[in-house]
Amino acid sequence: MMIDLPDILIREACKEDLPALVALIAALGGHGDTTDPEAFSDYARAFAVIEASPNQTLYVAERRGEVVGTFQTMLTTSLTGRGASAMIIEAVQTRADMRGQGIGNAMIEFAITEAKGRGARLVQLTSNAIRKDAHRFYERLGFKASHLGFKMALK
Repeated sequence: MMIDLPDILIREACKEDLPALVALIAALGGHGDTTDPEAFSDYARAFAVIEASPNQTLYVAERRGEVVGTFQTMLTTSLTGRGASAMIIEAVQTRADMRGQGIGNAMIEFAITEAKGRGARLVQLTSNAIRKDAHRFYERLGFKASHLGFKMALK
């Protein structure tokens, strides 16, 4: 499914988008992301895993043929909620010079529409605890801070 909002096209990412996607996530910092050419094979491997999964999709937001945003969705089903499915939205990123122009909103709306279309009972996402502007953005879209998340680095 593709959505075309004013001048924003949201579509599934393809291999040709990978350099732009790597630059986008590396610009945010953290997680060890880098544009170092030696790391590209790691990103290509991860892209192949996502692309092969029936329950994961990587998207790009494009403006005038240029990648200006990205996000990933994962559909999970658990026994909780009588076997309901949830759509997880991850790695939401809008290029720094494009923030405040509705791109993030369009990406989240797209993900919510996808979740409804796939029968999910809820949509959830996480955001780094220090990204207060992002938290306000998600709250404006109707998300509620309802859980406390924990992580453990294994490497």
